[in-house]
Amino acid sequence: MKLLIPGGAGYIGSHMVRYAQERGHEVVVLDDFSTGHEWAVRDCEILRVNLLDQDKLSQLLKGRHFDGVIHFAAKSLVGESVKKPDLYYRNNVVGTLNLVNEMLNNDVNNLVFSSTAAIFGNPVTDKIAEDHPKNPINPYGQSKLMVENMLQDICSANGFNATCLRYFNAAGAHESGEIGEAHDPETHLIPNVLKAALSNESSLKVFGDDYPTPDGTCVRDYVHVTDLAQAHLLGLEYMQNNKGFSAFNLGNGDGFSVLEVIKGCEKIADTKILFQIDGRREGDPASLVADSRKVKELLGWDGQFGCLDKIVSTALGWHKNHKDEL
Repeated sequence: MKLLIPGGAGYIGSHMVRYAQERGHEVVVLDDFSTGHEWAVRDCEILRVNLLDQDKLSQLLKGRHFDGVIHFAAKSLVGESVKKPDLYYRNNVVGTLNLVNEMLNNDVNNLVFSSTAAIFGNPVTDKIAEDHPKNPINPYGQSKLMVENMLQDICSANGFNATCLRYFNAAGAHESGEIGEAHDPETHLIPNVLKAALSNESSLKVFGDDYPTPDGTCVRDYVHVTDLAQAHLLGLEYMQNNKGFSAFNLGNGDGFSVLEVIKGCEKIADTKILFQIDGRREGDPASLVADSRKVKELLGWDGQFGCLDKIVSTALGWHKNHKDEL
């Protein structure tokens, strides 16, 4: 297949590019490199454009056909979204609408959309299924839910096909150690824990120890970034015989608290990790764990890197190789 991957130079996007290339697909990356990295993508055409630049986007995509579009380009920091909601609605919602308009103009009708578990807000069940109430508690989650609703309407009206994958917590790195998580600033737990492990510094902060969880810290469902990439290709294949709109929750179904993740990293890195307890971070639910039965049953997704040890091991390999750069 020939694939267009907006946001393909970012963390998850670059792993998607590598995964698709390893399976013989032709990839075109679309990215403005505001947060992505040129070193993270290779052996593919790159279209340098921001999705908000409708004129340039139209010029670059005019007359081009793709078998599918896998869309990662978005702002994704929960805390930032609370402080700058306008940035998130403009970038995530308007940017996606611009992309979909150009797809429709060029008769490209298959989209896999990078959504999030943040659309659910505070869970009312232990594990979150696709039909769980959707009450996002931050503008990031709200912006993704708005896109899902928009795509559902467009699918109903235009013969368009969209599969939304609601990630829980993406983590890990490519087994080669060549690409991995390199955000600036880095807000994700595992890379920050591993940075602390490799530097022996005590700057690691745990945001809140008074949540209604077994040890008082937030609980999350971690899914390996390569397993996420696999799910996106399966989503494109699914749309060949299942038209219209669909959505899947994408996690391993096991929750780990912040303190459990720190202990797991200590075991893999074979070192004691120092941390400080800080106040809660605005917009963080206490627990987010997926009910992933639907994605396994309908897409055949199997999650090869499901256990926390494998996730941490690949992330550690990446950080060891690049600790002077991160």
